[in-house]
Amino acid sequence: MQKIINLALAAMVGLAFTMGVNAQTLPNLGGKSVVVVTENAYPPLQFIDPKTSEQIGWEYDAMNEIAKRLNFKVEYQNTSWDAMIQAVSDGQYNIGMTGITIKEERKAKVDFSDPYMRSEMFMLVRGDENRFTDSKSFGKFTDGLVGAQAGTTPFYVAVYNMLDGNEANPRIKLFETFGATVQALKTGDVDVVLTDGTAGKGYVDASNGGLKLIGEAMGTEDFGFIFPKGSDLVAPVNAAIAAMKKDGTIDALNKKWFLDYKFNQ
Repeated sequence: MQKIINLALAAMVGLAFTMGVNAQTLPNLGGKSVVVVTENAYPPLQFIDPKTSEQIGWEYDAMNEIAKRLNFKVEYQNTSWDAMIQAVSDGQYNIGMTGITIKEERKAKVDFSDPYMRSEMFMLVRGDENRFTDSKSFGKFTDGLVGAQAGTTPFYVAVYNMLDGNEANPRIKLFETFGATVQALKTGDVDVVLTDGTAGKGYVDASNGGLKLIGEAMGTEDFGFIFPKGSDLVAPVNAAIAAMKKDGTIDALNKKWFLDYKFNQ
């Protein structure tokens, strides 16, 4: 009899535990306002729709879904990449999103969410480019110029993976936005731009043969949202990201923006 009672008690405890797990919900932020800053220069993560002039992209969809699940009101603002991390660190904005690679040195200034996307760096060139085919042959093509934004992952990969490790190398031409580097590539002012494969695919698909990706992936990195140090938004946002990964929402966004969506830049 005692054995039966023990089994019954164990079953009840197990049932209670299961019900407790199933009953758990995401944090409710009570409709608070959250200011999210982005650059709108990194399709398909975030950019201006050329047809409607609306701010759209993977990160907008993801953040809107996070806001819905956590019950907060999101207000979007824009700033340049070179000002973003410091501005978030200073508390001017609650969250920053613009395909930001999670790096240890950046963690000194801001907190990161858990990764929401993995990035691989590729070379974006004009469609008729045949003077080089990968990072090694580009390094030997001494007349070749790279377009990049200072302080970004593409900048550092260009410096240390393609060139000589000199961050002042004159073969690197600096621009304020990623979109400006691609425009310079199209007009022939530079010969290559580094981009993660997802954004690069978006530009290639929209170029009608004018652009292509070449070479092998140069490293794998993770993207995360950034917050002021000690922000109480990190844990709720991480919980929402985990839920979206588990229920297939992240996969659906990847399909929408990297496979199905066609945009013209």
